[in-house]
Amino acid sequence: MNTNDDVALPARQMESLKVENLLINFTTEFHRIWDSKGSKAKPGAFWRPTPAPDALPGFFPLGDLAVSGHDNINGKRVMAVVCEGDPQSEGATKGKALSRPNDYEQVWKDSGSGSRTDGSIWRPIPPDGYVALGLVSSNNHEKPSLNAVRCVRADLVIASSVGDEIWDDRGSGAKQNFSAWSTDPPAAAAGEIYFASGTFIGAASFSKPATHVAAYSLRMQIPLQANPPSEVPVLTGFSAPPHESSEATQVATIPWFAVEDDALEPIEKLTRSPLYQLERTDKYVLVGYGHNTGTKGKFFRWTAHRVLNPTLLRIFTDNTSIQFRTEWPIATSGRVLPIKFSARLSKSFTRTETSSSRWMTSKSVEVVAIVPKNKILAVYQLQSHYELLRKDGTQVAVNIAYTDSDSFYLAEYPPEVDSETTATLPVADISAAINTAP
Repeated sequence: MNTNDDVALPARQMESLKVENLLINFTTEFHRIWDSKGSKAKPGAFWRPTPAPDALPGFFPLGDLAVSGHDNINGKRVMAVVCEGDPQSEGATKGKALSRPNDYEQVWKDSGSGSRTDGSIWRPIPPDGYVALGLVSSNNHEKPSLNAVRCVRADLVIASSVGDEIWDDRGSGAKQNFSAWSTDPPAAAAGEIYFASGTFIGAASFSKPATHVAAYSLRMQIPLQANPPSEVPVLTGFSAPPHESSEATQVATIPWFAVEDDALEPIEKLTRSPLYQLERTDKYVLVGYGHNTGTKGKFFRWTAHRVLNPTLLRIFTDNTSIQFRTEWPIATSGRVLPIKFSARLSKSFTRTETSSSRWMTSKSVEVVAIVPKNKILAVYQLQSHYELLRKDGTQVAVNIAYTDSDSFYLAEYPPEVDSETTATLPVADISAAINTAP
């Protein structure tokens, strides 16, 4: 995923997420297609996303929205809408990102319900290589227009599960039964986000659909801007080593719906900060150094203090919902998410390639080394500082810092390889180091 920011946008046009040759955006504007007024069913309605042409030109729904109740939802609900992207972009060789359905098959109609207007529900039949993410409603018993919805290329989605029931026509008196359900994305793989478009799936029964009803979510990679890594310190003489190296920054871009931000209402984030930047700034910091002026190897020992603060980490996660060890959201505490999603940062960005458990401890690490004769050796540790920023550059929550026991670097002077090997050992091997020191 990349942000579509290389072209100047018209005043009202909104930034889109770009996934290969697919553009994804969001709308809070809808048109009511059908509701259950007049029938004896509980209140329910079906709405079609209608993105404003000046804000989102060329964008289509992936299906309609089903809600419980008859209230006007404009400005209160949000759904994903899609547009065909650059035909020269990555992934375009696989074919167009979007396609009209070939046809529809009827899932339900309200005959016999007594509702004020006729209504029906239809399942798009996608072309080969494409999938339909949601059902489409009609304010009569005729098929909707083939231009009412778009199907998505199969490699741009991920199989999902049926979520909670939204509405059913129980008690309506209709000749057919019907129930509408949400979609739940699976747990995200490292470096990816899976999210439901907001459409509904359904079946001609009151039972939760099983394997005979397919459910899909959109998928994207979390874009990572990786700048050149921090340059390791170099010793140029026997004077005291530099305390730290130059800084290097990596940036992960996270969509608005995957970030909790107490300063903005959920849908307000869409217009004021559609994208958040999680910045990681790295630098090497001196742990300690030893100057061996003797004629044989000498043993040195230092303590590398962990900079991870469990309290600050908890505050950061509570305020943003972002997790470093696993996917999120882990729990929503009863909150209704504007977009159902699962996200997980890449292991390289969170520095969890070997183990995520190190985000759970702030214990110090003991470092020992045998410094050859007539050498100065400095031990550095890579520190990473994380900061979450809104689109306007203001900070969300608190900064947090991280180090682990794998990211040490040794700098020595003179740099030539000596007959005695310079080595670092974990604390568990201190006794062995003492026994073998020359």
